[in-house]
Amino acid sequence: MVKLNPAQQEAVRHLEGPLLVLAGAGSGKTRVITHKIAYLVDEYGIAPSHIAAITFTNKAAKEMKERVGKLVGGRAEGLIVSTFHALGVRILRQEAAAVGLKPGFSILDAADTTALFQELAGSIDKGRLHALQSRISFWKNALVDPQAASNEAADESEAVAARLYADYQRTLRAYQAVDFDDLIRLPVMLLTEHEALAQRWRSRLWHLLVDEYQDTNRGQYRLLQLLTQGRDSFTAVGDDDQSIYAWRGADSENLRLLKDDYPKLKVVKLEQNYRSTSRILQAANTLIANNPKLFEKKLWSEHGQGDAIHVQTCRDGDHEAQWVGSRLSAHRFERRTKFSDYAVLYRGNHQARLIEQQLRAQRIPLRDLGRAILLRPQRDQGHHLLSASVGQPGRRSGLHPRGDHAQTRNWRHHARSTRARRRATASGPVRRDPGAGAGCRTQCQAAHGIARIFRLHQSHRRPRGNRSCRPGVERADQGHRL
Repeated sequence: MVKLNPAQQEAVRHLEGPLLVLAGAGSGKTRVITHKIAYLVDEYGIAPSHIAAITFTNKAAKEMKERVGKLVGGRAEGLIVSTFHALGVRILRQEAAAVGLKPGFSILDAADTTALFQELAGSIDKGRLHALQSRISFWKNALVDPQAASNEAADESEAVAARLYADYQRTLRAYQAVDFDDLIRLPVMLLTEHEALAQRWRSRLWHLLVDEYQDTNRGQYRLLQLLTQGRDSFTAVGDDDQSIYAWRGADSENLRLLKDDYPKLKVVKLEQNYRSTSRILQAANTLIANNPKLFEKKLWSEHGQGDAIHVQTCRDGDHEAQWVGSRLSAHRFERRTKFSDYAVLYRGNHQARLIEQQLRAQRIPLRDLGRAILLRPQRDQGHHLLSASVGQPGRRSGLHPRGDHAQTRNWRHHARSTRARRRATASGPVRRDPGAGAGCRTQCQAAHGIARIFRLHQSHRRPRGNRSCRPGVERADQGHRL
């Protein structure tokens, strides 16, 4: 605890009722979560298996569990650190019978759900399908079932979407499958309708810690409520100024609901920033002050004033990328620094290509440190990597207890790659991958057979029992942030 500042220590030690930690950017929120888990285990003697920490990506969950392990050692065994959706999977696998599912139910990925929507809607119009999927996903995240959606439809387009929603859910049930939105909706339904089941899960999870709380949707908030009902023992860590995922269903109103639903809610503000200089924080505070506020806070730092901020106006993306490269080279020459001393941050991945091209044109070496890919493999190299993962007969994917269904998506990607290579032959020879061999041919043939069976079953609105050929599946906890 000696490494924590006073506000962090207050957040770690508070266990009497619900807690909201308002954590500004760079204020050490992950340190608070990991130290609070250690405090629960060491000081209160709570078994790690009774503690759950919820993050929004698998990467964050893995890093958090590693940091907790360094604090408590082998005693972290049994601790749940996962995404909301992975926790939903855990609940559904153990309580599948209560919602009419088998424990081995499939989880459809985005490509599989799109294929189902195409079949059920009788359309390949991407814009229309996207609108329908978004509407149905919104209903699911808001915990609205097909009947309620039909009753609330405000116009014909919503009525059409509601009917499709009902057909979609019947098809999922026939395939013994769920989509990602169901991984929150169904556990909420279970905990709401089955009190004994809900009490069992509340006795298992004595304290919940939720990271990035401002990015939760209404269904995730309801799941938190149901799992902590009675004790209200939870720690929500978030920041309304960092709520940027409303377009993906996140509801910053959940922060306000905490104040309304939990009168005894304690709020601790983490305002000391450990990343930036005072000048940067002053600029950030000035901009943030224009936002609608639920909670007031002001970030500060002990890192000194820092350099002045320079704002450059560019004509377009090409000019911007050119200026970045030129300014970087000039600054390096003036300061006699190394290229490894610099980093280029950009707002969207669509900017990566232009920046990469300009840096290469100016002979500036670069490497990728983030989600955006600056160094891309050549087409042949990409195909070789694909063949290495797909063209191995006999290997199961490990994504499903039976393994074979999960290959469908890999075969689909392989088929696309093959079509792309055939088109490329019009402009020049394409090297064949010597590793593809009979294994790839066998899987391609199998893919065609599975596709025919899948289409045959989809042609019936009510497939019978276990005769359905379920589409490809994907683990629920693959880092999707909703």
